[in-house]
Amino acid sequence: MNLQNSIIENILRNAKTIALVGASDKPTRDSYHIMKFLMEAGYNVIPVNPAYTEVLGKKCFPDLRQLEEPVDIVDIFRRSDEVLSIVQDAMLIGAPTVWMQMGVFNEEAASIAERAGINVIMNKCIKVEYQVLMQK
Repeated sequence: MNLQNSIIENILRNAKTIALVGASDKPTRDSYHIMKFLMEAGYNVIPVNPAYTEVLGKKCFPDLRQLEEPVDIVDIFRRSDEVLSIVQDAMLIGAPTVWMQMGVFNEEAASIAERAGINVIMNKCIKVEYQVLMQK
């Protein structure tokens, strides 16, 4: 279940660092454009993808467990059937919010995260929510 807009706005206002799982260095990918948008909005965005060593000039990590700093949001650009292990890694690193992008659903992962006290946002684009809630 998604959080109320006021809670999502509060998460976006207070977040400083976002791990973007499924980051891409291909300008044709949504993850590339959204990472660029979030960086321009002032967030410290950490790309996570085992296929790359760098995305948009930022060191890219193979998975969340390899990150060198805490994150406020784990933004997921992966298939829905891959989300559960990403959420489990997000729990291991103590991320307070897991964000599944538009078209990404995993009720089991969402339920596990919510029971652990993690905010879960599912099937919403972080860029669209930022534009609606933060630029009003």
